[in-house]
Amino acid sequence: MLTLAQCSNFLLPVAWGYHTWRRASLTLLSGQPFSLGRETQLFLGHARPQPGDAWLDIGTSTGFYAGVLAAQGCRVTATDLSPAMLRAARGRVPGGGVTWVQQDSESLPPQWAGQFAGVTIGATLNETARPEALLHSASAALRPGGGLWLMYLRETGGPVQRALTRPILSGLNFPQPSWVAAHLPGCPLVMAAQFGAVRFEWRVRET
Repeated sequence: MLTLAQCSNFLLPVAWGYHTWRRASLTLLSGQPFSLGRETQLFLGHARPQPGDAWLDIGTSTGFYAGVLAAQGCRVTATDLSPAMLRAARGRVPGGGVTWVQQDSESLPPQWAGQFAGVTIGATLNETARPEALLHSASAALRPGGGLWLMYLRETGGPVQRALTRPILSGLNFPQPSWVAAHLPGCPLVMAAQFGAVRFEWRVRET
């Protein structure tokens, strides 16, 4: 069963407006200036994707991380539940280098296991109905020594977050970093950076 937040992503107006929200969201949620350029540099500085590497962008939405990786010469598989989001992503990310796949990322195809040098998850962890299944799928898709990049909103205990966890409003979830760590036992933490409610993590699958 999908959350209300996931269901809303099937609507064309939501999909076409999403990148506008994405450009402003981290500034609003972190309480400091946080452009997509800053996010890009943070990601590239830690993940260091190499040309020719195979990457999986889970819950690509309008393709932000997919576009960053394609610009580095990576071979990108970008998944999303929503055909509307994938259509918007194709229009926003120019050129080749990205294979767009409509896919429930809580349960990835078994043939993808161990096939990727890196996996990115940008905020999808907050929207999915079964975040533990999503993390398991992401970890399983990594080859030994591969890296997992997470961007999510951590639990702050505020009233807005409490309201948004209710299914009738959105069904979002806001995990604690300790909860994320407990569900990624084979991917120890290498780097974490926190800006207000926004948390970034870089993890590497054990060899």
